[in-house]
Amino acid sequence: MRLSRYFLPVLKETPAEAQIVSHRLMLRAGMIKQASAGNYSWLPLGYRVLKKVERIVHEEQVRAGHIPLLMPTLQSADLWRESGRYDAYGPEMLRIRDRHDRDMLYGPTNEEMITDIFRSYVNSYRDLPLTLYHIQWKFRDEVLPRFGVMRGREFLMKDGYNFDLSKEAALHAYNRHLVSYLRTYERMGLQAIPMRADSGPIGGDDTHEFLVLAETGESEVFYDSEITDLKFGDREIDYGSVEQCQAVLEEFTSRYARTDETHDPALFDQIPEARRRVARGIEVGQIFYFGTKYSEPMGATVQTAEGGKVPVHMGSHGIGVSRLVGALIEANHDENGIIWPEGVTPFPCGIVNLRQGDGETDAACERLYAALAKAGLEPLYDDRDERAGAKFATMDLIGLPWRLTVGPRGLKNGVVELTSRRSGASEEMAPEDAVARLQEIYAPHRALSASVPLPV
Repeated sequence: MRLSRYFLPVLKETPAEAQIVSHRLMLRAGMIKQASAGNYSWLPLGYRVLKKVERIVHEEQVRAGHIPLLMPTLQSADLWRESGRYDAYGPEMLRIRDRHDRDMLYGPTNEEMITDIFRSYVNSYRDLPLTLYHIQWKFRDEVLPRFGVMRGREFLMKDGYNFDLSKEAALHAYNRHLVSYLRTYERMGLQAIPMRADSGPIGGDDTHEFLVLAETGESEVFYDSEITDLKFGDREIDYGSVEQCQAVLEEFTSRYARTDETHDPALFDQIPEARRRVARGIEVGQIFYFGTKYSEPMGATVQTAEGGKVPVHMGSHGIGVSRLVGALIEANHDENGIIWPEGVTPFPCGIVNLRQGDGETDAACERLYAALAKAGLEPLYDDRDERAGAKFATMDLIGLPWRLTVGPRGLKNGVVELTSRRSGASEEMAPEDAVARLQEIYAPHRALSASVPLPV
């Protein structure tokens, strides 16, 4: 992609309505444009990041054995009346009446609809366990939408739903989701801490939120500092193993970590004072087990081996896909702009031509561009007729992890400059060595994606 032909409407000034870092930088970097309060158009750069995040979520769901489908944004109110949530949900639900005078709603979540799908086609214990998920746009009519995509009204979400014969089996599904979420966030370069939370309008007694620590987080959180030393890493987990998944849950939830809704001061005080932490966090996902809350009133039953009928045990599991883009920026930025982790960057690297129009420099940039593209590392080539300072400022603002700087002085010595956005460290090397270095850096990320064929 050449910057002279790309649509990247960067802003020099920060819009007055932007209150937090991610909102400011997403507007300045030309990632989003507000369409109305709490609703945003995703411009090309932002859309690329959104799709990178979505792909990682898909890959880790499929790796865990979960099956994707797609449900509509508009739902019948009749389903929600069956579960008893239509009137109980509150004013955040956008209620609509169509031309045939039928009550509809713009889905804030999909427990009722997925339960209806399940009861229409599944009637035997032999079809269990089953976990279905989709990634779809939701709408919740926030009374005060703010902070850009962090608290918008329309948002992209992964919501998955497990159906199991017993509570024990459903709790294994809960643990399986926790493992897959830990992998998902770490692949994005985030540490998301599972914290005991409140179930809210979803319901159920077992629930954990995943929170990224950030000063601008909407939730106050209390935790044992030991939990921030935990990493899932590249360990291999058998998602079918109850013991392995349970062990991961115990490892990551045995230390105190709670949101303000479930905080227990007496338990918190039992932690050594040096390890007690009070901070703020951004919620980026939540998992629930709620048993037969929906299956019982909606008649989602299966026949058992003994010939009887029982309601299935369920859970729902969400990841805020569009919200994650904001959370990533909150956790990865400096005074000059965004710093994307390699797993979610819109482009693996940027090429800066220091003397546009110089034949030798232009040719060297073209060769680099072609070599990187051939290696599957599509660069963003700044081929504009701009001064070097403006090009560097744009690259810093949009936050590509690596920058290749090409100029006449370096080319005389047969080198280009490879710069890390995160550390600021630069190294001169031959162009072919720079391509090889970038291939090495991105090889683990590409291998993870290649190991799971996407069904979408």
